[in-house]
Amino acid sequence: MSDKGVLIRSKAPLRISFAGGGTDVSPYCDERGGAVLSATIDMYAYCSIVPRNDRQISIRSLDYGREERWTANGLFTYDGNLDLIKAVLNHFDVKQGFDMFLHCDAPPGSGLGGSSTVIVSILGAITEWMNEPMSQYEMAKLAYSLEREELGFKGGRQDQYAAVFGGFNYIEFKGNDTIVTPLRIKGDVLNELHYLLLLCYTGKTRDSANIIDEQTKGYIDKKEDVVQALDNAKKLAKETKDALMVGDIKRIGVLLNESWEQKKRFTKKITNDRVDAIYSTAMANGALGGKISGAGGGGFMFFICDYERKHVVAKELAKLGVEMTHFNFDKHGLQTWRFMR
Repeated sequence: MSDKGVLIRSKAPLRISFAGGGTDVSPYCDERGGAVLSATIDMYAYCSIVPRNDRQISIRSLDYGREERWTANGLFTYDGNLDLIKAVLNHFDVKQGFDMFLHCDAPPGSGLGGSSTVIVSILGAITEWMNEPMSQYEMAKLAYSLEREELGFKGGRQDQYAAVFGGFNYIEFKGNDTIVTPLRIKGDVLNELHYLLLLCYTGKTRDSANIIDEQTKGYIDKKEDVVQALDNAKKLAKETKDALMVGDIKRIGVLLNESWEQKKRFTKKITNDRVDAIYSTAMANGALGGKISGAGGGGFMFFICDYERKHVVAKELAKLGVEMTHFNFDKHGLQTWRFMR
């Protein structure tokens, strides 16, 4: 490969999950089918690659504060140290050296689909560099396979597809098949939804693996409350999508509240005293409904608020140490490009 002076970059958007999260986790989605409604936002995972003329690999991860030096001379061993990168390099049998720089707009454990978005950004940069074109479905499926199956990282299927496709998507999971339906939403509806939506950071990240393990165990053990809650969450995903398509944003707020009530039934680890305090404060001051984005326990939360009360909700949450996050919706999904240095 002759890439002297070329800089390859990629960026993949993070997402917020409006409804259905948890129904994309195996074995529930394999046996009963799942559905989620999600939207990507203008917070991204970035990957930059500068090709080298030797076999030396230099990795800098801003989020984990790590710098690693490897040699491209065979399969990399998974040891818990930047394994997402190793899985991609092993898959494409990369034999040329390069310098890589990674960073993400949200901290690990934020509930915005971070690790899945990171591996999508790595795949995007590597495939751009190696001239390996892939369809959106192929890219998302490979990201899922490497992260969940090859590495065994706990989680569902929605994040990889959201990061690759971008925008508002209704994503269905039927056995081994994943079907992404991009939603064409009127500009007025998107502007109003954005205006009423409050995205905030609880100030505490969480380990989603333990939460997902307990949720999965509850389903495998056929606990009636867990199975029923997952079924209800799947139904609410469709109802929320339908409300969005007709622009009934207040209805979406009500459905978010219902989704949060169902999500809390997955496992007791979904919420905690701090999350409950944040949620009750928001609802008491003008929120119509909201939920945690992601597995639960912390990270980001979002609320749909009455427009005359949104500033009050923000003020009261700030008293609890909650940070408001300015954002907009992303329409593009994974993007890659080359630039001459």
